[in-house]
Amino acid sequence: MSLEVISDQMAAAAILDPIRNRLLAEIAHPASATELSRRTGIARQKINYHLRTLEENGLAIQAESRKWGGITERMMVATASSYVISPEALGPVAADPEQEKDRLSASYLIAVAARIVQEVGALFRLARQEEKHLATLTMDAKIRFSSPAARAEFTRELAEAVTRLAAKYHDASSPEGRDHRLVVAAHPMYVKDVSSGSIDLTNTSIN
Repeated sequence: MSLEVISDQMAAAAILDPIRNRLLAEIAHPASATELSRRTGIARQKINYHLRTLEENGLAIQAESRKWGGITERMMVATASSYVISPEALGPVAADPEQEKDRLSASYLIAVAARIVQEVGALFRLARQEEKHLATLTMDAKIRFSSPAARAEFTRELAEAVTRLAAKYHDASSPEGRDHRLVVAAHPMYVKDVSSGSIDLTNTSIN
């Protein structure tokens, strides 16, 4: 499995622990506590403790076991190659688009993005449980606007196009229809200077 969405608070806390987070990266392929201790310099007993915590929270599983010198070692592997924490794990303090008054604000965009993670994450888990495919649509494009005026004109045309298509395909009377949520967003590109660790705002519009 390539990606896992975490909705449980205890699992979220477990993965955010620096040592456990590192161990998850180390067990992208099966490894024993002895091997992990040699790689990380952390005592094997401590490694075992953290691996048990990861296992108890569904973040790691036993891939196999092997015996040598009368000792049985468990080979542990992460349940996914990458993880996303759902706002569901944050409970009542999670971002909520309904609480944001300014629909043009960055905080509203972030809240909407968080809702996508929560809703699609829940559907993703359900689809896997039922061994079904979750139908989604994603469009991701990079656009360099020549000016704020060009950006405003693009926004106007896009809004008109989306409104026209929504009106054409929306069918509230269909008994077999299924509601979908369409989100269209635009934001300045996030560019990080690897050498300095700073964010490059040279070509970023902040106003």
